[in-house]
Amino acid sequence: MPTIPLSGLSMLLPCHSFTSISNALWRPGIVYQLLMSFLVKLERIQPQKTDNIGELDFDKQSELRALRKKELEEEESIRKKAVQFGTGELCDAISAVEEKVGYLRPLDFEEARELFLLGQHYVFEAKEFFQIDGYVTDHIEVVQDHSALFKVLAFFETDMERRCKMHKRRIAMLEPLTVDLNPQYYLLVNRQIQFEIAHAYYDMMDLKVAIADKLRDPDSHIVKKINNLNKSAMKYYQLFLDSLRDPNKVFPEHIGEDVLRPAMLAKFRVARLYGKIITSDPQKELENLATSLEHYRFIVDYCEKHPEAAQEIEVELELSKEMVSLLPTKMERFRTKMALT
Repeated sequence: MPTIPLSGLSMLLPCHSFTSISNALWRPGIVYQLLMSFLVKLERIQPQKTDNIGELDFDKQSELRALRKKELEEEESIRKKAVQFGTGELCDAISAVEEKVGYLRPLDFEEARELFLLGQHYVFEAKEFFQIDGYVTDHIEVVQDHSALFKVLAFFETDMERRCKMHKRRIAMLEPLTVDLNPQYYLLVNRQIQFEIAHAYYDMMDLKVAIADKLRDPDSHIVKKINNLNKSAMKYYQLFLDSLRDPNKVFPEHIGEDVLRPAMLAKFRVARLYGKIITSDPQKELENLATSLEHYRFIVDYCEKHPEAAQEIEVELELSKEMVSLLPTKMERFRTKMALT
């Protein structure tokens, strides 16, 4: 179900008959698609609102409020043009959906939550119509969009424990899909879900580490939780990477363009995850560092052989090069320390 941007829809209306579009507009799932365009707006605001540590940057609030005012004026101008083309009634129908929320570009959690709740209402409506028996692909896309709503809402949440719970909700709705789907017939969908679950576990682990860093003496329960989240993230990233192997279980020398970036990101995150495992066993820690280095080297070597890949992961490639340079020295110091104890 492709998402229909509201502003783009208004510009396309003169090319369609009012009757056909208005009848289709209220079918289960179509209104939901309109709400998913709000999700796109939510996602686009994220990079503009973050500072260097990935939290809301409140210094940009006035700038974004001015941008909101400008967008509202542009939307009103589009509506007036639509009336001139005789499509005002349909624009009113679309506006009725939009006006159920106060803002299409939320600036804080309360505004985002208002949008989230309306989007979730249409998600539930779409799930009732697109049952997995008979609408497998559509049902999965609805579940993925539901997960995306939680993901974006979590961005606006300042309480890290609550953010963890939102990511946990995402995992709870996505993991059952990996059991029900036959990877032979739904390979692409399986890859998407595996990658998304891995990323959810990855985000949860980072949040738990941030919570632990604020404690003077994290207990064994927190350490175990972090390691379990780490293990789960690695599991799903590895499932995704293994799906790229040929029938002989050999990883491709040339990764397809359609999966190049996610494959490189998966390799990078697995490298980082190995470096984040908490253990009191020096030998095990050294092994984890070696495995981490192996994955970072894969990224660097692959981009040297395939320069076009470097454009897909510029930031991750630079960090990988740094780690390839730093980790051998760290490992050598670690070996020396082990020999002295």
